Amino acid sequence: MIQLAPFEEIDFNRLIAWLDTEELLVQVAGPLFTHPLNTAQLVTYIADPNRHAFKVIDTTSHTVIGHAEIYKTEDNTGKICRVVIGDTTLRGKGIGQALISALVAYAVEDLQLQAVELNVYDWNTAAIKCYEKVGFVFNPNKMATIVVNGETWISLNMVYMKH
Repeated sequence: MIQLAPFEEIDFNRLIAWLDTEELLVQVAGPLFTHPLNTAQLVTYIADPNRHAFKVIDTTSHTVIGHAEIYKTEDNTGKICRVVIGDTTLRGKGIGQALISALVAYAVEDLQLQAVELNVYDWNTAAIKCYEKVGFVFNPNKMATIVVNGETWISLNMVYMKH
């Protein structure tokens, strides 16, 4: 269904086009980027050696349909972040679950990590259900808030432990 491939400079414009509003940019990237997203921010982004950024390829059509990242933290935990299925017509079709499963497998098998975590906004119930299906559980000790266009968003933390 999907394949992960390295996110490269040739992919910048596609990601910039997908994340075209401040709300979507914050939803996908948290506070890492500022709106409008631009090439200079992405050059810095991919230069970080702890960041494993991927384009998501649909193996049937051979087109790039999304973006995702695993960030390897200093405590040897993986953090899944900046996940987006760029083509809105493909959302809600199980691709997210396949993507999160592939990212967990990469973190556990390739990076040899014991735990993987992610943050999700409390109102993003579709994403929460997706993460739960893969095996993530809430970490009640970690949460944060951010103000986006005058609204307070609550970010919840979820964790997956290697079995």
